[in-house]
Amino acid sequence: MNQDKIHATSESSPFLQSHSASIRIWHWMTFFIFATLILTVVLNSTLLSSRKNSVIIQDVLKEKGVIVTPVQASSVSRIYTEKIWEVHKFLGVGLTILLLARIVIELVQSGEEKFSSRFKNAMGFYRKGEGNKSEYRHYLWVKRGYILFYILLLIMIISGLGLAFGRQISFLGKMHKVMKTIHGMDQLFMYGFVLIHLISVIIADISKSKGILSGMVNGNKS
Repeated sequence: MNQDKIHATSESSPFLQSHSASIRIWHWMTFFIFATLILTVVLNSTLLSSRKNSVIIQDVLKEKGVIVTPVQASSVSRIYTEKIWEVHKFLGVGLTILLLARIVIELVQSGEEKFSSRFKNAMGFYRKGEGNKSEYRHYLWVKRGYILFYILLLIMIISGLGLAFGRQISFLGKMHKVMKTIHGMDQLFMYGFVLIHLISVIIADISKSKGILSGMVNGNKS
C-alpha cells in the first residue's frame, strides 16, 4: 500500500522514497478500516457465531426450565451478529470512499509522486540495466502486486455493496449467492495480501531497506 518516490539515481534503493501527506493519511486510514473489517468478520465467525450461540442459548434456557426451538434461539443469537454486520457495512462504505479518494490523489498530486510515474521511472532504470537491477526488478513486481491489490479491492467493494444493498435492487437480489461467494473468496485473497505486505515491509525495514516503515509515518522528506 506504500506509494513510493523513485530516486534520481539508479544506484539508490527504489523502496526508500518520500511520501506525500495525503498518501500517508490514506494509507493509515485504509489500514485501520481494513483491520476493523477483518475484526468484524472474525467476531461474527467465532465469539458471536449465531450457529454456536443458538445452541448455548437453548442449553442455558433449558436449565432454567424454558424450552425454545432452534429457530427461536437462532433469532436471539443473531441480535448482536446483525449489529456487527451493520458496522461491517458502514466500514465498507468508508473503504469505498477511500478507494475513490485514492483515484483523486493519483490525479492531483505532483508528477513524481504518482504511482504511474514511479512505475515508469523504475522500468526505465531496470531496462537500462544500471545499478541495482535486481532491486528494481523486485520493486516492479511489488508495484504489480499493488495493482492486483487495487483490483481485488474494487471487486470486494462492488460485491460487498451488492450484498449490502441488493435487497433494494431486484436484479442484485437474484445474484446474492454469486456475490456472496465472490466476496468471500476475494476477502481471503485480500487477507493474504495484507499479511504478506506486513511481513515483507517489516523484513525489509530491518534489513536492506531500513527506514521504509518510518517513511510511511514521517514521509521521508529530506
